[in-house]
Amino acid sequence: MIREQLLEIYKLLFKRFGPQHWWPGQTRFEIIIGAILTQNTNWGNVKKAIANLKTAKRMTPEALHKLKHEQLAELIHPAGYFNIKARRLKSFLDWLFENYDGKLSNLEKIDTGRLREELLAVKGIGPETADSILLYAFERPVFVIDAYTARVLCRHHLIELGADYSQLQDLFQSNLPQDVKLFNEYHALLVRTGKDFCKPTAKCPGCPLEKLPHDPTIGQV
Repeated sequence: MIREQLLEIYKLLFKRFGPQHWWPGQTRFEIIIGAILTQNTNWGNVKKAIANLKTAKRMTPEALHKLKHEQLAELIHPAGYFNIKARRLKSFLDWLFENYDGKLSNLEKIDTGRLREELLAVKGIGPETADSILLYAFERPVFVIDAYTARVLCRHHLIELGADYSQLQDLFQSNLPQDVKLFNEYHALLVRTGKDFCKPTAKCPGCPLEKLPHDPTIGQV
């Protein structure tokens, strides 16, 4: 039953919005940097920070690792919380160089579960960021959960309000095929729905999920 509901939601969203072309980034490293920088900000600000790094010719692990904290913070200033995010980037790069010779290719053969644990052990990388890196940069079948996803699922009675990250993730991973392309597209479509319709105060008219059973007051602020 849940599987059918999840697939119906996906089909309705894809029919309305089409492919979302996630995650933006020309290289695996750029995708990872974007995943860390996008915490607590919008993608427009992240794009500016990434553009700064590219202009400064620092968009490689080696070049970024050599930067001093102050230099890195200045370059990523548009992404907000730049001192905190500079420390997070440095922590990720320190882990990469200390354990894997600074080469992302050395992560390719690591089991997904182990790689996820190692990423979560890096200071400043939480479940959403770790899973974004796994799904979008390394093409592992891991479903990314965020506030938009939780809101849509709760309002459509697929999970209880207050469910934690792992419960939400398990709902998708236990009921859908372990398909990287599906997980990629589904997450992006849920984000689009959350931004356009399933806001904290819901705007149901015109939503592609409007005709499905739902309660727009759940989680409303």
